[in-house]
Order: sequence, then structure tokens, then C-alpha cells
Amino acid sequence: MHLTTQTITQLLHTIVDPNTGKDLVSSKAIKNIIVDGSEVNLDVELAYPALSQTSLIRNLVDNALSKAGASKIIVNVSSRIIAHSVQRGLTPMSNIKNIIAVASGKGGVGKSTTAVNLALALAAEGARVGVLDADIYGPSQPMMLGLSGKPPSLDGKSMEPLIHYGIQANSIGLLVETDTPMVLRGPMISSYLTELLTKTHWQDLDYLVVDMPPGTGDVHLTLSQKVPVTGAVIVTTPQDIALLDAKRGIQMFEKVGIPVLGIIENMSLYRCSHCGHIEHIFGQGGGEKIAAQYKVEYLGGLPLDISIRLQADSGKPTVVAEPNGEIANLYKTIARRIAIKIAERPKDTSKIIPKIVVSKDK
Repeated sequence: MHLTTQTITQLLHTIVDPNTGKDLVSSKAIKNIIVDGSEVNLDVELAYPALSQTSLIRNLVDNALSKAGASKIIVNVSSRIIAHSVQRGLTPMSNIKNIIAVASGKGGVGKSTTAVNLALALAAEGARVGVLDADIYGPSQPMMLGLSGKPPSLDGKSMEPLIHYGIQANSIGLLVETDTPMVLRGPMISSYLTELLTKTHWQDLDYLVVDMPPGTGDVHLTLSQKVPVTGAVIVTTPQDIALLDAKRGIQMFEKVGIPVLGIIENMSLYRCSHCGHIEHIFGQGGGEKIAAQYKVEYLGGLPLDISIRLQADSGKPTVVAEPNGEIANLYKTIARRIAIKIAERPKDTSKIIPKIVVSKDK
């Protein structure tokens, strides 16, 4: 085959990104093709963080070009995360490209543990990530991230996020004593959320993961009215009572114009550590069922495993405690799916200012 930019492009049309299910050309990932005889140099720019996938994608391209007759191949695989559209009337924050709300209809489904592991998974895949603990009544992110001490202020007006495991974080739990109960009315809760978000000096984030309180109350209303959210993720368990509340969560986000990126089924199954027998303690297939009912993506299921709880309680969540383990890889796979769903959203155009050209009449 005579290698030209056109023939290389046609060949790349046949290479499918296993993470998106789309070919690399249609997904506009191919950049800067340079052909010099039998030598080919090109860039693959993914719209989602994927450090663990770069070798796989590079090899797919390399093998295809080798079969086509290329003798020297240089494939540079990278990611570029951009800001995407948010609710009508709001624009993304200048220092945060995308905000992801992790929510549940009810408590006790492992939402906070899921949120922190998803944040760590996105960071492990190469993104700049922050966590905002918006669960004002029950802040748990400081404990899960092994954080203590109040966030410092360099100017007396804003707070610097605390950084651990490569992610930035802030929580009301860092600003009050550990045993202090948060006895607050609705307007005060909303004020705390707004201040935590806007007065934290987040440093150029690709994603801010917001750990929402359970239910559909004041914090959720504030989030939908004042916080530019790219999308929401619903965490549930397979049992009927959790699914009922998860449905309410989906409907709430739909009503306020925040797209639901997908459903995560936590505690999906239990595998006996002695014999390997699998049981679906809380039921089976519930998350997939409501995902199909509401036409949102089923992002995946996570097991009921004591290690997840122990690692979170010890301040070293699963993704950093066992980064190459089976459960950490599940979190990374789900995190990539969330990032891909965001990448498929319309990009933010609020900062594109139309140019006005004035010309002299002839």
C-alpha cells in the first residue's frame, strides 16, 4: 500500500477505541498525521483521561500501520479534557472544567466511598481532580482521604484545598471539630455549599467530584440553581427500597436540567472469601433495570467486599490501597465511562465571543 495522509486516515477509520466503541477518526482523536515515505508520525488525542489505556491504543494503531507497510511508526497518545455544557443560565467556573455530582436517593448505599474512589480513579488515569464534600450533615471525605487540619488561607478571603493522593479536597468536616453536630436550617446549608465551592482556590481542575448528601433536599436545589454541573451519577444498591429512591433522584436531576450520566450499582454481589460462592444479597439486576427504564447508561456494578470498607475507613481508599487490584480496575473502568459520557456532551461555548467585523462600504 502506498502510504499517504488519505490512506492512513482511511485505515484509522477501521480502528475502534475499545473504551468508546467508536473509530478513532469519527471520534476526532487523530491529529497531525505526517507521512514521509514509509515513516508515519501521528497523534491520538483522547477526550477522556486514559493513562491505563495508552499502550493498548498505541499498539492498535501501530499494528494496523505495520500491516499496511509502515516501517517506522511514532504514535503519541494523550488526553485533552475540555469544559462541557451545564444547566441553562449557568456557565462553567473558570478553574473547574467539569463538575460531577455523585448522588443517591437514600443513605447507606456507599455513595461517599464510591465518590472518593471514582475521584481517585480519574486522577490515576491522568486527570486533575478535586473532591467537594457537600454532605454537610455527615461529612466523611476527610476520614476517607486521611485528611486533618483546617484548609489554609493565603489571602484571608479564600481557602486552599488540602491535597492527598494527588487530588484536591475540601469539606465542612475540615472546618469544624470532628464531634461537632451540624444543626442547620436549609438556607444555611445552601450557604455553606456555595461558600465551600466558590471560596476554595481549586487549581485548574478537569473534574470536581461533588459528594452529595442523600435524598433530594436543599443542597440539591442549591446545586441545580447556582452550581454549574456537567452531569450527575446515581449510586444505588439492587434492593427495591434503594431503587425506589434512586428513581426519585433521577427524576429530580431531569427536572432541573442536569443530565444523568449513568447508574452505578453498589454492593451488587458478594463473593465468599473462603469458597468463592457468589450471592446477590440485596437482589440482582435492579440497577440495570432502572437504567433501561430511564434510558440512562448502566455504568457498572461493584461488589460487597469488606476490603472496600476497611480501606476507606483507614484513610486509604481501594484505588490507592490496591491500585492494580480487581476492584480498583472496576472503579477505573466506571470512571472512564463517566468521563466518556461527559466527553460526548456538547462542549461549553459560553466563552466563545463572536467577532464583529466592521468594513467600509464600497
